[in-house]
Amino acid sequence: MTDDAGGIVARNLAGLAEWTAASALYRSVFGYSGPEHAVSPRLLAALAANSGTVLGAFDEAGCLVGFCYGFTAVQDGDLYHYSQAAVVDARSQGRGVGRLLKHAQAEAARRTGAGTMRWTFSPYGLRNAHFNLRVLGATGIGFLPDFYDDGDSDRILVRWDLTGPGRPDGVPGTGLVAVGAPADEGTAAREPADRARLRQELSDRFAAGGRLVGVTRPAGGRVDYLFERDDA
Repeated sequence: MTDDAGGIVARNLAGLAEWTAASALYRSVFGYSGPEHAVSPRLLAALAANSGTVLGAFDEAGCLVGFCYGFTAVQDGDLYHYSQAAVVDARSQGRGVGRLLKHAQAEAARRTGAGTMRWTFSPYGLRNAHFNLRVLGATGIGFLPDFYDDGDSDRILVRWDLTGPGRPDGVPGTGLVAVGAPADEGTAAREPADRARLRQELSDRFAAGGRLVGVTRPAGGRVDYLFERDDA
């Protein structure tokens, strides 16, 4: 799979050298140094052989500039593909590498019989929120407080439909409910009191059956999280 704009190619990774390079890229992008954050090349080998996804994006020179991996999962009889992580080298961001990887992962997921993909993202990082909800058109279906049990890992769980057209260009519909918060250029609710308030409001909105379908930036250093109900 190739990005028409930039010549980036996404394909399955194979062999110890590529799995090791992907593991190193993952640590580099996130700035991880502890062994607890490592991605084992052997794990990637096992995923690749057992209906998982282990994909890399390569630039024109053949250098690895992006990586994603995931696995097949089932909940209440519903088969889906869970995307654990996707990373793009800082020097290649803005070239559509993340979108290319997600769509390549979606193609692989369909071949396993999955009709949807799921993953999580931090509700406070606005760039990822925009990418997931607007660029891809995924839908937030749940709030997971401190998902990794480390004191700083609130996450929103999203679902991406792989069987239909979805929302055109991720544009949300009408009749939405907005949950607002202070925000700077890239982060929502930096202050502890604002963070606690937003955390509670997002949790309450999901608990009431809402679905997160968009994030917008009104004037005045604010962000609005746009929700619709399941029956909308």
